[in-house]
Amino acid sequence: MTLKQTQLLTLDFLLDHAPQPAAYLDRGTGPTVLMLHGFMGSATCWLPLIDRLQSHIRCVALDLMGFGDSTKPAIRYDVAKEVAFVRQFIRALNLEPCYLLGYSFGGWVSCAYALAYPDAVTGLMLAAPAGIRDDSFCGRYDHLRPLLWQTPLVDWALTLVKPIAHFTGHQEAINKIAWIRSELNAQPAARSFLVDRMRPEDAIDTVEQEIHRLRVPTLVITGDRDETIPLWHSETYAREIPTATLAIIPNADHSLLRDHADQLVDLVLPFVGNPVPTDSAYLYNH
Repeated sequence: MTLKQTQLLTLDFLLDHAPQPAAYLDRGTGPTVLMLHGFMGSATCWLPLIDRLQSHIRCVALDLMGFGDSTKPAIRYDVAKEVAFVRQFIRALNLEPCYLLGYSFGGWVSCAYALAYPDAVTGLMLAAPAGIRDDSFCGRYDHLRPLLWQTPLVDWALTLVKPIAHFTGHQEAINKIAWIRSELNAQPAARSFLVDRMRPEDAIDTVEQEIHRLRVPTLVITGDRDETIPLWHSETYAREIPTATLAIIPNADHSLLRDHADQLVDLVLPFVGNPVPTDSAYLYNH
């Protein structure tokens, strides 16, 4: 697939008394699947899957609010605001009802959307979904705090250290740090979640206490080597959602969209065609 610029749609999602733009990709024909990306991602993260699915499925990939080319208001971001943004987008494009396919942070938003609007969701696919309270996350990203400082001194320091890093063998690490800072500055939702959720008591909108209410067909997908979203998070989704099936991809880490697109396609296509538990070498249906 040739990478094309995302389309822009103006939503009646009022912030500061003005409509807000939503950026998205819309490819293919067939049952509609709305794809929601992960933390520090965008709609284009889905291109490896869209390339494989578009002959069978209408793939609509959205830049969530505060990410990519969608609106980036200066607000405190939370999952409820993202759900409201997705709701406006779905109604504007007349996508309802549709399947939701959410990855990582997008899985959290997808699940919260299905809880809020169960009749609007045909089926729910959660790939390495976030959204389960895990107090071990608190403090995990404290080392990123200096990257959030809004001062040119940080950029100056990174520029100064790059030549030194080249000779000490740390160039790749410095480049990664510089990329993370650039992405966090460009994606205020990601920055807001890091700044505002440093304590266990900040986890007020996780979904583990509510997902037992879901009755929509659900497929939970994870890798058995995921160190970003631990396996027990996906197992919690699969255990608590009565209609859920858990698919574990062997030898897969959190980079499912980038490195395991073929396995995801093999799971998504039969689910969209027949959203009930099926037999597979790595499917577990409780």
